This record gives sequence, C-alpha cells and structure tokens, in this order.
Amino acid sequence: MELRLLRYFVAVAEERHFGRAAARLHMTQPPLSRAIQQLENDLGVVLLLRSAAGVEPTAAGSTLYAEARTLLDQAERVRARVTAAAGPATLTVGTLADGAGEAGTRLAAAFRRRHPEVSIRFREADFTDPTTGLRAGLADVALTRSPFDETGISVRVLRSDPVGLVLRTGDPLAGRESIELADVADRPWFQLPDETDPLWRAYWNGAAPVGERPAGPVVRTVSECLQAVLWNGTAGIAPLGHVLPDGLTWVPLADLPPSPLVVAWVTGRESPLIRSFARIAVESHR
Repeated sequence: MELRLLRYFVAVAEERHFGRAAARLHMTQPPLSRAIQQLENDLGVVLLLRSAAGVEPTAAGSTLYAEARTLLDQAERVRARVTAAAGPATLTVGTLADGAGEAGTRLAAAFRRRHPEVSIRFREADFTDPTTGLRAGLADVALTRSPFDETGISVRVLRSDPVGLVLRTGDPLAGRESIELADVADRPWFQLPDETDPLWRAYWNGAAPVGERPAGPVVRTVSECLQAVLWNGTAGIAPLGHVLPDGLTWVPLADLPPSPLVVAWVTGRESPLIRSFARIAVESHR
C-alpha cells in the first residue's frame, strides 16, 4: 500500500465526505475517488459505504483507519529522524503582529512532542501582508487569518471566530447583545495602508468600499487599532479572543462573517516538516 493512498483514505474517513476531503487535500474529487477505489481493489474489501449524504467507514474501513494513522505517524517520525541526522532544522512561522498567541499551547506542545529537534522562529508581519511573508520566502508556514489572495498559497482552516466591534466601555452601544454595521455607519472607521491585500482590506473594512465610511487613522497592527478606538473613538473590529485593554469592550457584529484562523504555506514549496506542522495545527484545533 502506498502512503499516498493511506493519506487520501484518512482524509475521506475523517471528513466523511469526498468533496470536503478533496478540498482538504487540494485536489479534485474524481482522482480522489479513483484512488480510494484502487485502495479497495488492492485490499479486496469495501472500506467506505457511499451515500448521497457522504460516506461511512465499514468495519474494515475503521480498522484500516486506525492502522493508517499509526503508519502515517510512524512515517512522520522516520522523516523527522532522518532530518535530524542531517543537522539541526529550523522552521520559521509567520504570524500577524499581536497574533502569535493564536498558535495556542496545544499546537506548541503537540509539535514539540513530534519534533523536539526542530527550532521554531516566529516572524511578525503587519496588516499589509496577511500571508506574513510566505511569497517573499521570509516565512515557511503562516498562522494567520483569511480572506486574502490565495493565488499560489495552500490554506487549511483551523477554526472560525465571531467578529465584533471594539468599543469604549462607556459607549451607548457597549451594553448590547449584538449590533449591526449600520449602527456605526456614521463613525470614523480605521483605515488600512494602500498596499494592503484588497480581499483582506475589504473584510476588515466591514465589507464596505474604501471611502464609503468616514476615515479614521491608518493602522498596521491590532494594538494600533485598539489604541485608535480608546483614544479617538474610531470604529474597529476584531475577532473574539483578543485581549482588550482596560476601557474597551467587545460586542458581536451580527452581519459580518466569522474570521477564519488558518495555517498556510506556498503551494509546491512544502517540505515534510511544513506538511507535518500543518497537519499538527489542524489536529490540535479539531
């Protein structure tokens, strides 16, 4: 059995759906279906029960899933040992400024267990580059937020966080359970630099065209955004989970889509270590 086929099978078994598994593997559904059929033919058993709603592993499929995960984990450990024998390895992880904590202690602990020999470096980027330096080769893998231009970038979503408006605690809107963008349409809105990724800029501008709302100060980091709200009353939005300074509060926005936290890397440039980091990131957020 090829490890490639086992990876495909594990993805389908975990997603319970060929379409979702194909998207996770960054491939189309027909070759994935053919690969699973080849695996079933090689083993001479039915591994998955297909239906319009998705797939369910058979008893043989459940057994193969457990064994496949063990084999794939062992293969990763073999790669890690071989890499270690070649000398110390370093992985540079790009994050947005003020966002390194979003990696989470579970991810750090899981990666250290799997790759204790690897040195991790963090590179913080500002809002102008949500890919955190991937395209320029300044980072090997990124923990960041979408949406952004994904041309040539592979992305896996780790979780999606509600987005809310950051307000002064004494603001008339601060006591609401939720608000809508129209409630702050007349307020100055923080601005992102002109060179910012257009998709990213549009999302954090509250999905409104640039210039439609009164312009607030230009910000490049979460910290600058929060200070603009605290000192100037500027309208600013942030995903749930950011630690707010005294004097600020967070109110959910009912009409803005959640903010996806993602792991990303340059397509075709991934090493076994990058693939392992991405897989551990997904597992630690599952």
